[in-house]
Amino acid sequence: MVDVGHKPDTERVAVAKGEVQMKAETLALIRDGALKKGDVLTVAQLAGVMAAKKTSELIPLCHPLALTHIGVELELKDGESPRVEITATARTTGKTGVEMEALAAVSVAALTVYDMAKAAEKTMRITNVRLVEKRGGKSDYVA
Repeated sequence: MVDVGHKPDTERVAVAKGEVQMKAETLALIRDGALKKGDVLTVAQLAGVMAAKKTSELIPLCHPLALTHIGVELELKDGESPRVEITATARTTGKTGVEMEALAAVSVAALTVYDMAKAAEKTMRITNVRLVEKRGGKSDYVA
């Protein structure tokens, strides 16, 4: 791991986004709560929170962090490209950032959506997982 002992503690925030693209029929099943595995959005939200808390166990050389907040939001989007949009926000006060925690939350939430809906559609695509904002430390970033 990188030695961050010399860095000052600062407030760190990261926001990541991603999406699961699917057929309109699959999105309707999620919206209606009609999938056999249950409430997709609630389970995926919980999975994302759990993933953020376990990031250092999943990604080698990632520092374990005391998160002060992890929020995972899932939104159903109709239209030409039906999808579930996922946004994760992670916060801590510490010596290193929370980008990986936000990205892990989005990724695992997306995998959970896929797992819970795969009986209805196997052609879903997890796409566009990315960091959209980072604050704290030496630099800030906004996509």
